[in-house]
Amino acid sequence: MKKWILFMACLLPVGAMAQDEMEEVNRIKADRNTYLYGEGYGETEANADKEAMANLMSKISVQVSSDIEINEQQVNTAEGIDATSVVESVVKTYTAGTLKNTQSIIVTPAPKAYVVRYIKKTEIERVFKAREELIFDYLRGAREAEKVRRIADALRYYYWASCLLMSMQHPQEMRYMADDGMHILASWIPEQIRSILGQLKAEVTKIEDLEVSLLFTYQGQPVTNLDFSYWDGMSWSNIYPTNNGVTQVEMRPGADTEKFKIKYEYAFESQMQQVPELKQLMQIFKRIPYRESDVTIAAGKKADQKRAMAVYQASVASAGAATHAVAVEQPKEYTKTVDKVITAIKSKNYTSVKDLFTDDGYEMFDKLLHYGNATVLGNPQNNNRALVEDVTFTFNDDDKIESLAFGLDKAARDDIFNRDAAAWNDSVRMVIATFLENYKTAFALKRLDYIQSIFDDDAIIIVGHMTKQAKKNMENGKYIDNQLVKYTRLDKNTYIKNLERSFKSNQFINIRFTDNEVKKMGKGGQTYGILIHQDYYSSTYGDTGYLFLMVDLNDMDQPCIKVRTWQPNRDPNINGNFSKNDPYYGLIYGGNFD
Repeated sequence: MKKWILFMACLLPVGAMAQDEMEEVNRIKADRNTYLYGEGYGETEANADKEAMANLMSKISVQVSSDIEINEQQVNTAEGIDATSVVESVVKTYTAGTLKNTQSIIVTPAPKAYVVRYIKKTEIERVFKAREELIFDYLRGAREAEKVRRIADALRYYYWASCLLMSMQHPQEMRYMADDGMHILASWIPEQIRSILGQLKAEVTKIEDLEVSLLFTYQGQPVTNLDFSYWDGMSWSNIYPTNNGVTQVEMRPGADTEKFKIKYEYAFESQMQQVPELKQLMQIFKRIPYRESDVTIAAGKKADQKRAMAVYQASVASAGAATHAVAVEQPKEYTKTVDKVITAIKSKNYTSVKDLFTDDGYEMFDKLLHYGNATVLGNPQNNNRALVEDVTFTFNDDDKIESLAFGLDKAARDDIFNRDAAAWNDSVRMVIATFLENYKTAFALKRLDYIQSIFDDDAIIIVGHMTKQAKKNMENGKYIDNQLVKYTRLDKNTYIKNLERSFKSNQFINIRFTDNEVKKMGKGGQTYGILIHQDYYSSTYGDTGYLFLMVDLNDMDQPCIKVRTWQPNRDPNINGNFSKNDPYYGLIYGGNFD
């Protein structure tokens, strides 16, 4: 009898729980004016939940179908998409991105799981509002990028905004306030893309055998970045990068070197893998063609090449030289050392300069050379890989190269060195630039020890994961009140262990900084808040988002990260008091950490 009573005591709570949950489900089903719901069944809760979400999405599609305008001419019927089901396909893209405000109830667990997924009808409008904010975020990024001639980024953000626009309820009615007034986005965005493409100019600066040096300018100035493909005589090349307006391409034997066909990249479809809703939308809608992206350039006369070469060399020198560096005692000796390294790279006799490095420096040099196909543009060294990168050298007190790093582009350096801030002396500016260079290089070269050394033992480290709703509590509500992303706070050891696993599982890792804002903190002496728009690529994963670092530089020989946070989008619920044109709009701003 005692065993029977115990058995009954174990069963009663389960039955009570199922009954309570079923009553809640019945309440939701009965209140059709308030809720939409979907039901799912499966052997596991996950399978049942997936079915419930699909069922809910179908009902949402019916709910909003009469309120979404789709241009059927834009529909990619080649992908087998039925024009009559486009609305449902579009609505499904929101599950990949911003549809995070649904709730679920597990009525019965596995192995016969029954799950109900529901949403308040009033929340559906927020689904579209979140995507609208993402469109505005891309537009802000595009305009900022264009100002500093980051043409690859400007084109990418404008094009991605136009893709998202096609999925909005009333794309022809959406407007955006620019400097010259209010504009209808459906016509304004294409105008911006065509305007940028029309102001690009490509010139041949030198032809040596089958190697062609090219200069790219925008409004008469070398571009900061730009991606393109070219006809090599038999086929189109892969996407090829430029850095500070210069690059080199190699033609096939017998190819015409007097005229070159170029296609400027503006869609960046491969990078859409980082933004799931964009990836899905490109399966629904056709690629938007821009004829202005296809150009043919002539080699030109020798005099034209000579003039373009002068601009080319000036751009290379500006990118490679330590133009903002603190004066050193023996600059000529450093120049001689770098020249020897350049000669070794050109001849591929790398070990001949091993004595110019410290042990750690040469190890970095060796890793960098094997990271990609190392070539030299002009005299300063660049590393030609997925992106063309400047490379900076750091010397120790014995005049040996102790480290190498992928440099910041000119726009990023200028943001640091030309900022009108009286409290920033030259040493501080150089340390900030060097720190950012070393930070992104450490991920490429998988320098786990370096990353571990620059984080404070008690650092606030917050990583982001998409979720239904991030909860706020007394400890972390100050930092992570974001309804679209759950931020997990990690201690330093856990963060480093996670990085170690990532380094081992990825063949390569590349970090690309496309925008940076640096501000001196109001407290903490030489403490700075660094906001970066970061593109992260690896062999197994990619994402794009906003990184914030609060860095203590009171000991300039040992920069120390006190706070590191990340979020995928600008969230208007964070610092909503900033205007949409403010660079801190929707960001976890450094001042929050005072």
